[in-house]
Amino acid sequence: MSMDFLDELQWRGMLHQTTADEALPLHLSGNMRVGYCGFDPTSDSLTIGNLVAIMLLARWQRCGHKPIVLCGGGTGLIGDPSGKDSERTLQTRDQVEANVASQQAIFGRILDFDSGKPNAAEIVNNADWLCELGYLDVLRDVGKYFSVNAMIQKDSVRDRLQNREQGISYTEFSYMLLQSYDFLHLRRTHECTVQIAGSDQYGNIVSGIDLIRREMTSADESEPRGYGITAPLITKADGTKFGKTESGAVWLTADRTSPWAFYQFWLNASDEDTIRFLRFFTFLDQSTIEDIEQRHAATPHERLAQRTLACEVTRMIHGDAELARVESAAAALFGGSVRELDEDMLEAVFADVGSTDHQHGSLAAGVSLAELLAETGLAKSRREAREFLKAGSVSVNGDKVAGDDAVDRQLGVDDLLHGRTILLRRGKKAWHSTRWA
Repeated sequence: MSMDFLDELQWRGMLHQTTADEALPLHLSGNMRVGYCGFDPTSDSLTIGNLVAIMLLARWQRCGHKPIVLCGGGTGLIGDPSGKDSERTLQTRDQVEANVASQQAIFGRILDFDSGKPNAAEIVNNADWLCELGYLDVLRDVGKYFSVNAMIQKDSVRDRLQNREQGISYTEFSYMLLQSYDFLHLRRTHECTVQIAGSDQYGNIVSGIDLIRREMTSADESEPRGYGITAPLITKADGTKFGKTESGAVWLTADRTSPWAFYQFWLNASDEDTIRFLRFFTFLDQSTIEDIEQRHAATPHERLAQRTLACEVTRMIHGDAELARVESAAAALFGGSVRELDEDMLEAVFADVGSTDHQHGSLAAGVSLAELLAETGLAKSRREAREFLKAGSVSVNGDKVAGDDAVDRQLGVDDLLHGRTILLRRGKKAWHSTRWA
């Protein structure tokens, strides 16, 4: 085993901070090590913000170490105050358990759980031990090691204490004790010596290491019995929050964010962000990424870096079949052959374009295309709509409307895609979806 993990994070720009800077490389250069990262079950899915941590575990495993995914079925009942400016709404135990179960499928797409391998990934749920603890046991065996003076200096606590309107409850104030106990429990039961997380968790990691030091004895007191490795929090080059779009968060499951929308998010990344994202979110090696960077710089209009990024991440999260569907849909959209799209993909592709609802029954007598263009806003007036039609700049379901009868074109039931949609386009990019019910 070598120090490849730290080297790998370093060149990818994913190494922010470590504990025991001198001892850690030596620790990792020995036998296979066990490391864990925790995930908060506040939802039934995870976002691409969580993908940073999952990729850390995946790289940890690819360097020969064993990753543990810790699902916070116990801590999720409390809520982590880190990065929050107000108190969380507490979820029921049933909600948290359902979220934990739903999230677990995501990890299998990126981590290797083959039990035949010595470093096979493992999933644990901290509800299995935290929910068994007694209140007095926590106060005696854990709380006695935590100084309130030190706890209120943590960023996540101090920021809330300074906010007089919100403050922080004793419940969330106690979160640090539970996360620290997680590390101690895994150290005892799984020989887990490393916690991996985002930089906002550094204080909690240090608290866990300190608890391990106090609770576990060793013949060599100079040898740390726990280590921490953090990655920087990801931001976009323009300063906006990573993983957010106008329509909300980008999720790692198709029921929350369609494979098409997921693919488009990465495809639309800026040049400044794309090369960083290739390092963070793909398994492409250094020479391959540097080659893509050079080729992209030479012909940026071809968007090689964005296309590579979108393909690699979509394949990893949604699989080859979904990637193929998305790429076929993109070709159909830009080629105009939208009739080939199945109903689900059609809805996903045109989810973010302008749309209007219409009466299905009116199609029996025919609907004037010129009037519909004005009604949908693709033309300012029926007069302008007729001019567009005469110029041949209007398409219906991807087929250009041209010829002498273009101005008098009537739409009918036969124009419906999947029985309910007619797609209009003016020029090359101005799409509008009309829905008939």
